[in-house]
Amino acid sequence: MINVLVADDELPAIEELAFLLGRDERIGTILRASSGAEALRALEAGSVDAVFLDIHMPAVSGLDIARAISRSSRPPAVVFVTADEDCALEAFELAAVDYLLKPVRAERLARSVGRISELIRDGGTAPEMITVDQGGTTRMIRRDDVTYVQAQGDYARLHTTDASYLIRVPLADLEQQWADAGFIRTHRSYLVALAHVSHLKLAAVRPSVCVADAELPISRRHLPAVRGKLEANRIRPQA
Repeated sequence: MINVLVADDELPAIEELAFLLGRDERIGTILRASSGAEALRALEAGSVDAVFLDIHMPAVSGLDIARAISRSSRPPAVVFVTADEDCALEAFELAAVDYLLKPVRAERLARSVGRISELIRDGGTAPEMITVDQGGTTRMIRRDDVTYVQAQGDYARLHTTDASYLIRVPLADLEQQWADAGFIRTHRSYLVALAHVSHLKLAAVRPSVCVADAELPISRRHLPAVRGKLEANRIRPQA
């Protein structure tokens, strides 16, 4: 069970998030704090596995709390909860597990809890983050959120379940850099995250792979490598 602390200077926001967390069977004790100072006292007093921090609390902000607990020998996982994206870059520089935008959706929160579980299970390994620019705003996204990558000339478009982002890196470069992270080239235009593959069709006429809601082609050239990778990872193809 994951023991958590919810910190926000607005009581309705605390209760809403605590309610959603309480519906998740992976969550144990839920502590509440209505200020940054109260959150720090709660962290000193009890054993907390993860903290959900509002960024814009007066006096002691969520970022201040994250900086303070990062100096401890066993810091809890940090998830920031905020109404804007202005602090995303600084948040992930503080090794945040996730960055949730208000109002928090139940399914999005469940993904955060899953990430916390993974972090605890893996012994605190920080997620690989990618910096992307979107509409003049710099954002940080997790590499394990990328379902597939699409070539667009000298650029690559990163697709997640929520959005897509254009980065100035050729697909061939990402193929080499992300090979050890479970990405495989399936076509001259596509690089696919095996962790997000739902099923495959390896028929001789039009082989394809389904990732999230997209069905992507597998070229004849890349088909042997895809088969080999699937066998190594014990993913069973769908006829």
